[in-house]
Amino acid sequence: MALFPAIGFIWIVFTVNWVLVLVSASWCPHEYLRHSTRKFEQKVDRFWEFHEQSNTWVEVKLPYDLVSCVNDNCTKVGSIHQMTKDKEEQLLDRKRDDIDTNQNESFKKDGAGERIDEGIETVLPQRKRVSLTRMSETSIWVTGESGSIYERFWNGVQWVIAPHDLPIWAGHAIHVFIVNQTILALSEAGILYQLQLSENVQPIWVEFTPTVDPKTNKESEQSSAMPIKSGVVSNDGVRIYFCTHDGSLIELSEVAPPRWANHGRPPGANVAAIADAASIRPEIVYTISSIGELYEYDRSSKPSWKKHIWTEGTTKGASLAPSRGCTLHGLSGDHSASLFLLTKDGKLVERRLHQRKWKWIIHGSPEDQHLTSITPVVYDESKEKFMSLFLTTSLGSLFEYRLPKHTGISQETAIPEAWSSHMHPPDAKAARGFPGLQLQVGRLLFPLDDGRLAELHLPGLGGEDKGPNQLINVRRKASAKYMWSVIETPETEGWNAEYCKEERGPMNCISGVKDEPNDSGSRPMIRRRKGSQVKQDYLLTEPSKQVDSLEEYNYPDKWISTNFHLRMMHGGRSFFLITDDGMTFEYLYTENVWLWLRHDHSTPMKGALGTYNGSLFLVDKYGSVFMRERSVDGLEWVNCSAMKKARQVIGGPPWDGIPGKAMKVTAEDALFFVSKNGRLMQFTVALRKFKWKDCQNPPNAKVASIVDQELFRENVVFIIGSNGRLYQYNKITGLWHEHYQSQHLVLSRLPGTAVRPSSMSSTGSLFMLSEDGGLVEYQWNTGEGWNWIEHGTPNKGVILTTSPSPFFERNQLFLIGSDGKVYMRYMDQFTWKWKNCGFPHVGKLDLEDQEQEGENNENDEVCMDKDFAASLEKDAQNFDHENCNPKVASTRPIPFSEDSVIFELRDGRLAEMRRIKDTDWVWSRTIGTPTSMCLANYWTAVAS
Repeated sequence: MALFPAIGFIWIVFTVNWVLVLVSASWCPHEYLRHSTRKFEQKVDRFWEFHEQSNTWVEVKLPYDLVSCVNDNCTKVGSIHQMTKDKEEQLLDRKRDDIDTNQNESFKKDGAGERIDEGIETVLPQRKRVSLTRMSETSIWVTGESGSIYERFWNGVQWVIAPHDLPIWAGHAIHVFIVNQTILALSEAGILYQLQLSENVQPIWVEFTPTVDPKTNKESEQSSAMPIKSGVVSNDGVRIYFCTHDGSLIELSEVAPPRWANHGRPPGANVAAIADAASIRPEIVYTISSIGELYEYDRSSKPSWKKHIWTEGTTKGASLAPSRGCTLHGLSGDHSASLFLLTKDGKLVERRLHQRKWKWIIHGSPEDQHLTSITPVVYDESKEKFMSLFLTTSLGSLFEYRLPKHTGISQETAIPEAWSSHMHPPDAKAARGFPGLQLQVGRLLFPLDDGRLAELHLPGLGGEDKGPNQLINVRRKASAKYMWSVIETPETEGWNAEYCKEERGPMNCISGVKDEPNDSGSRPMIRRRKGSQVKQDYLLTEPSKQVDSLEEYNYPDKWISTNFHLRMMHGGRSFFLITDDGMTFEYLYTENVWLWLRHDHSTPMKGALGTYNGSLFLVDKYGSVFMRERSVDGLEWVNCSAMKKARQVIGGPPWDGIPGKAMKVTAEDALFFVSKNGRLMQFTVALRKFKWKDCQNPPNAKVASIVDQELFRENVVFIIGSNGRLYQYNKITGLWHEHYQSQHLVLSRLPGTAVRPSSMSSTGSLFMLSEDGGLVEYQWNTGEGWNWIEHGTPNKGVILTTSPSPFFERNQLFLIGSDGKVYMRYMDQFTWKWKNCGFPHVGKLDLEDQEQEGENNENDEVCMDKDFAASLEKDAQNFDHENCNPKVASTRPIPFSEDSVIFELRDGRLAEMRRIKDTDWVWSRTIGTPTSMCLANYWTAVAS
């Protein structure tokens, strides 16, 4: 086959960090045709052209046309334009998607089809918004991965948490700065906000825009719009140095009135991170460029910027990681100073100043460890012979590195076993790349990868139940053993800590008061759990152990129709019914008439999986998700499974909200589904920015069903695995946790329900069924943590056959027995009781039912409304008794209002129960359906 002549041209693309060379080669005709439709994709906005005459590279001006020439026949193949901000954001989104894909594909499949990790342990992801800021011994400010801000405060009795979130319109927070008693917060968009008191003495966040004095800087207009990337408070606590997104260094020297200065950037480089702010010498700042070079800024010297160069033979190609370092004094003498930094390959290095001379010292890292952050500790220097640094690794462990003082010995071998491992808390790992915070001598606080906090402390000196100690005059021994205490964080991070309260008591936001005994002599104050408790409620699931060779979980017949046959749309006015033959009907109250409205679709539907903002999400017989929504042109269908990264699904969340309570709308709202291959799928629906995400499944089980989605705990989805164990998925961190569960307790794979008496308290319960048909409760309270409670069955010989209903009045739920009757589980004066509500029968029960009723006098209740019973008697003559069976089917019931619940009967009709007072519920009506042969009188129409 003839070949085209070789085409020779080279594109060179330079950025700050890398060089990309694209070289063309000879092409075959079919190859040329195959690639001729390709379009040039621009990812940077700086390009160079090689001039043969001058033998130099010259930067081209944009826009610039790309031309391809073959045999002197030149054609335009593309153009290079100045990148807009929107294009840059699209490129960043695409990179994030690629990162997610790479993380999902970071496991290799062996011959048996199992996924195995390439390394021994899994490298943790880099979180984006985590920070710790110390205001005082009694106040620590935290930004979580969710972008929320909260303060951990000692009120004199216990540690409490106070929320300080930015306004919704400000976006996520990534850091808090405290300077001269002023509190500033940095948003993810690079905007500063100041915490001020409003006219009604309430704290509010006000935008704090950098403005540079034109007399001191010519770039004032440009710098005033500079988005800020990060910042560091100076060592004396009176100034803040910021690094901007365009790589400049700016300084806030005064807050009231604001005084800003733009120090620019190093010649030919940028400021990617601030390593030290005036800790070695006053007003001297050390920065790191994006390519890993160390610079020093001193406004009093000429030139202001100086570059610290690696000496030959020190190391080959050492490149510093753009992160904050730490400074120690006195390692080589009273006037020596050392700046400790990390390299991009995770090694610890030191830039030491002694007798006015600088030198580099390489300390390395523990074997097979990649260091990601440095936390210095402060001791009584006069009593200590060594200093310590605490460093986190990419695997989530913590190491301590001890350095001797005044010995002049610089190598890591100066102290035997200089590196000592503190590992990490049980079933939790330290967050990658974020330094900790020293609370006091012997007490350090670290963020965890799962969104919680952990305190590393000496025995007896710390923990969640220990407040700030008095000054401890104890000389720390090198052999002292630290211990970990895990600290709960707020619900914004998917955890259980409650916010403080304004009421008098131990959780008061300002000053706590110990609870006093009440009239009965008991003390209502809740005891806090100790962090050293033996039993771990949360068991971390390692992705490295995840395998694809798990046995496939086979769903029972009619799984979808049993659990997603009915769905409430508008409380008291509308709900949906999906028939066995795939028809979709809506029972609607309009113009004082109840009628059935048919929603036709080309493929049969199997179930209604969820609702959001007036739209209904259904699954068809092929596992595709469709959205039924109202538009300008009327009702329409949207195929959600046609979108990118969609999967075939078989289940969804059991409930969409609590009847009578408005749902909080956020910019991260999503629905969760269970895929046919047992994975948890997240479908973002907020602001109609539809997007699928594969949340995978726990390492040792497939996802069988969703117990609860964010009703019991914000940002958390509870699921039951195919092995009958309970797991949770954290939407913020993307982590799976297994809950502690007795080996003898195996859960049914049916969905569950949640109850939470108050949104102000994290106390509540999840209710599920056990594999043997009993009711099981998983309860949380602040004092005792998680506890399993088995409620059993209502009667001997009766098992529960379907998922629990939602809770009513916070203490009543309905279940369906194998005998076709409805049972209510309710609490009466702190005691759980069963109540038999039977089924909506006509006249006297037959002999068999009478015998069954007589077996249980304790639970025997009358749940028939007199008017309803009379109407049943009247309509009985219209019944086709051969096709009528008033017993309740094993279909999951749905709420219809705050005091109403809908059941399906075995003959296809529906029946409604209403609460008339307290725990008194009665059958109020039966509803004929288009599929029931028992009663044929119903109104129907077709939705357009």
